Amino acid sequence: QVQLVESGGGLVQAGGSLRLSCAATGRIKGNTIGWFRPAPGKEREFVATINWSGTSTLADSVKGRFTISRHNPTNTVYLQMNSLEPEDTAVYYCAAARDFDLVLLASDYDSWGQGTQVTVSS
Repeated sequence: QVQLVESGGGLVQAGGSLRLSCAATGRIKGNTIGWFRPAPGKEREFVATINWSGTSTLADSVKGRFTISRHNPTNTVYLQMNSLEPEDTAVYYCAAARDFDLVLLASDYDSWGQGTQVTVSS
């Protein structure tokens, strides 16, 4: 079982930056970690994912602005968010999947954190 705790959310002006952290405990070795957020018509919209070896991919809507990274010794995954826009306002969730490949579907993830609120003001 994997437990996940997100942190780093907050209120920021448009154009600003935030770095979200996802701290994992439990049997995390080999897991792929993803970030999701709610979106109109979707319970959880894919934002970014990174596998155990560090290969990653991002949603088109955040490419060039967000980066995802992980530090395996501390079981922490980061989501660096730059050039934030009001449309990025959401609760951001991290999730873990027992898979060595990149995972883009929320339904393929096994464990979820409680989320951290990101609010971008215009």
